[in-house]
Amino acid sequence: MSIKSFFKTIATKLKTVVVKKDSLSASSKQSNKGKNPNTQNSSKKTKNNKQGPNKQQNNKFANNKNHQSGNKDHNKKQNAKQSNSSQNPNQKNKGENKQQNKPNNQPKKQQQKKPQQQADKGSISREEIAKALQEEKFFAIPTVELSWDASEFQVPVVDDKKRFHDFDLPNPIMHAIYDLGFQYCTPIQAETLDKTMSGLNVAGKAQTGTGKTAAFLISILKRMLINVESRPVKIGRPAALVLAPTRELVMQIQKDAEALGKYCGLRSVAVFGGMDYDKQLKTVIETPVDLVAATPGRLLDFCRNHVLDLRGVQTIVIDEADRMLDMGFIPDVRRIIRLLPYQNMRQTLLFSATLNDEVMRLAQQWMPNPVQVSVDPEHGTVDTISQLVYPIAAREKFTVLYNILKSEKYGRTIIFRNRKRDCEELVYRLARQGIIAEMLSGDVDQKKRCRILEDFRSGKVNLVVATDVAGRGIHVDDISLVVNYDFPYEADDYIHRIGRTGRAGTMGTAVSFACEDESFTIPEIETLLGEPLHCQQPAEELFAEVPEPTANVPRKNPANNNGTGAHARGFGGGRKPHGNFKRGPRPPKKTN
Repeated sequence: MSIKSFFKTIATKLKTVVVKKDSLSASSKQSNKGKNPNTQNSSKKTKNNKQGPNKQQNNKFANNKNHQSGNKDHNKKQNAKQSNSSQNPNQKNKGENKQQNKPNNQPKKQQQKKPQQQADKGSISREEIAKALQEEKFFAIPTVELSWDASEFQVPVVDDKKRFHDFDLPNPIMHAIYDLGFQYCTPIQAETLDKTMSGLNVAGKAQTGTGKTAAFLISILKRMLINVESRPVKIGRPAALVLAPTRELVMQIQKDAEALGKYCGLRSVAVFGGMDYDKQLKTVIETPVDLVAATPGRLLDFCRNHVLDLRGVQTIVIDEADRMLDMGFIPDVRRIIRLLPYQNMRQTLLFSATLNDEVMRLAQQWMPNPVQVSVDPEHGTVDTISQLVYPIAAREKFTVLYNILKSEKYGRTIIFRNRKRDCEELVYRLARQGIIAEMLSGDVDQKKRCRILEDFRSGKVNLVVATDVAGRGIHVDDISLVVNYDFPYEADDYIHRIGRTGRAGTMGTAVSFACEDESFTIPEIETLLGEPLHCQQPAEELFAEVPEPTANVPRKNPANNNGTGAHARGFGGGRKPHGNFKRGPRPPKKTN
């Protein structure tokens, strides 16, 4: 017999077996249809009752020992349970109680796992988001306060200064400006308000603390009040968008928007990463939003999840564009620009501390025919800041800083260092001398950063040591002193550092330590400022000897203090061997 014929015979036999099984199953189903279910159950019970007590005991013994396996063991367990239920009702109740007690232990484990799953997924499900966005609900436009009399706000006319009265602003905006105590416009406000309120695209060069946030917020608010029909009435479709590089700056912009728009019925939300995802999501879903201040990353997350629709944006503001370029946010900004209406259907405003070639190239890509507005440094924050440069050695920095802080001439103070590790070291050394300082860096948790900033604003904390990444988001009034413990690596960072003081017309002081390591950036800073930095020797009392440390302060990173870190043991770092380990003798070198 050949192989092909052998396999053919096997296939035919298998087909006949399958046909027989199908016919038997069909006949059994038809026979069961005619019978009552009660009779079927009674027949099963009678079969089980025929088993004797010896067989039941053997089944119990087999179940307890677990020697048997497979289908036989499973059938014996079922028969034993059914026979026990028919013969002894007390045993049946005991079994039911055991079964009732067993499931009670399982839900406890499930209840422990549920909160973790809810915390990971969030309190708002995707279905709720989709329902809120798909519902065709149109909300009413918020009411605007018109009862305030503008005659209460009187500001005298002064040469070379513009008042907010000169721009024909609506009463709700003027009322908010009156409450904030503003009287005259800053140079960037005076130069840009006419152009932005007329709908032009503007690329503005202004340093930090010159009032550019109020400049673009006032123009956005006036546009909303004049074009009432253009205000959003659907969820997730804002009319204005402000992009900023840091979370702190986003929060500050949203606070300023609430302060200036409290009589306009402005509905704003801050969207940023790191915390409060559900809270931000609820504010976006519950009611329509007029203005969204966001960081690029979290905004893209909301757009990918179809929470926000940017097709109705009429005004987009890109704040601190030079910082976004340095931090690598430009690809994300490009993706956001693609989600907006076309260039000729929206207004684009760009503000930066420096308008170099790269920033202007981006401005020309994102807006047609931008109007360039530049505020010279001599008309900006430099007039309100006294800049002092102390040429001292690196070993003398802490001595001069300690004596400056102990002189108690200054109130709120920010000290800038270039690296997080250096910030930790300086906070530790100050704490040993009894000077309490908080640290802000990119690695600090967002909740802790918000707490430190609130304490800094309220006066609970008067000294903060920060890096450039965290310092960009510090917008606190009445900062009297900024100390550049290390000169920054980039000249632009110097502008942003000293811009923390001397804000809104108040006077401030910036002290910089020029040692042998970081002084190479001074020429670049001078060319950026347009004037030389005047170096002078510190007063003799600033070189007074620092007393011995009195406070026992543990280091947050013990690896730098017990000889196990890279700072303590040299370049190798590593950790000490455990126990009384002694290195053995080295083998002799091989000689040819």
